[in-house]
Amino acid sequence: MNGHEARMMAAQPNKTGFRILAYISALLGLAGVVLPLLPTTPFVLLAAFFASKGSPAFALWLEQHPAFGPAIEQWRERRAIPLKAKLLALGMMVLSWTMLLALGSPLLVLTISGLCLSAIAAYLISRPSC
Repeated sequence: MNGHEARMMAAQPNKTGFRILAYISALLGLAGVVLPLLPTTPFVLLAAFFASKGSPAFALWLEQHPAFGPAIEQWRERRAIPLKAKLLALGMMVLSWTMLLALGSPLLVLTISGLCLSAIAAYLISRPSC
């Protein structure tokens, strides 16, 4: 076995891992289309990232998909997030924190989750919209 063959064999498990992660992320994104509490866009963006590392054919399919392709393109070009996805994510964060509050979660849990959700919300708001 020469050096090139050894490198190809060593790289294959990494590609397989990225491919598996791409498919899992895509399935979660597809589930998010029908499940209201599961976001679609972040999982589609993750799937595109993982597919670009492990499955060029799947990456191309995602990029050319009529529903997913534009979001992937906008993220890559401008780091933009669709306004609908932003509003849905922000709404789900508010709902989640409100549920914690209504269920009587301890103050420490409310504080830590509130800070984390606020940081994520600030990041989402800071991104341009498509």
